[in-house]
Amino acid sequence: MSVFTCVGQPQLEQFLAGYSVGVLRDYAGVTTGVENTNYFVYTSAGAYVLTVFERVPHGDIPFCLGLAAHLAEHGIPSAQPVANNAGAYLNQICGKPAALWVKLPGRSAESPSLKQCREVGGALARMHRAAASFDAQRENPCGLAWAQQTAAALKPKLGSDERALMESELAMWRAMPAGAPAGVVHADLFVDNVLFEGERLCGVIDFYYACTDLLLLDLATAVNDWCKTADGAQVDAKKQAAVVDAYREERPLSDAEKKLWNQTLRRAALRFWLSRAYDKHFPRAGEMILIKDPEIYRRLLVFHLENCR
Repeated sequence: MSVFTCVGQPQLEQFLAGYSVGVLRDYAGVTTGVENTNYFVYTSAGAYVLTVFERVPHGDIPFCLGLAAHLAEHGIPSAQPVANNAGAYLNQICGKPAALWVKLPGRSAESPSLKQCREVGGALARMHRAAASFDAQRENPCGLAWAQQTAAALKPKLGSDERALMESELAMWRAMPAGAPAGVVHADLFVDNVLFEGERLCGVIDFYYACTDLLLLDLATAVNDWCKTADGAQVDAKKQAAVVDAYREERPLSDAEKKLWNQTLRRAALRFWLSRAYDKHFPRAGEMILIKDPEIYRRLLVFHLENCR
């Protein structure tokens, strides 16, 4: 949630005038994350998060907002967008699309415990069940076409071994068989997108990559982040079991998903290696920029490749 768009107090007060959220008391830019501009906003009525959309195509934003609202309405502890006085979730500030959210309690787990891993696995399965009744669809913005385009841009920036790994894993992705269950997925369920109070999960945020894809992709993405060791060189087996077992208790995996597990872990690792490497080599301008280390996901990819079974 780096700050790419600087929002001044007059612009924010004008924006908030379109909502029934009281009078502005304070606000501050949020420095974690890498995709959109976010501010914590405090008013006489409560605490909120302002998101200024930097990368999400304008036509896709209603999907993200609608999904978050749908999940909240179906008992999932997820971010709740605030409708403005015209009844719309999507608004505009500083000439860019923007939305206001209720600020959820809790904080991200810096080093997830086994209990927190179980919590996120179960919550993810319940999210998939609840999202099954959400009738909109969105193509994955970081699907195979994006991966191939990003890889092409990165080739001149990478060494020969990295290029070879990237090409072989893209070939694996292209050859993955169809038939595994698909549906609406979060697609970015990292540690910093889940909030806890102690070991109780109290919020899921950041639905900006949500899309229609393999349900298994969501589980693999979560395992890669929640269960990786500190150096990103491998996955902690106990934490992986905690996430996957809790998920399967709520939604058993199909035979097709079991066969695709290693390939999906690799696809998920490749996706974030590519996006982080692109942000490193082609950084965007902004006031407070956080660029995450792509090497972590390259090492995870190699780990899964060496542990194919």
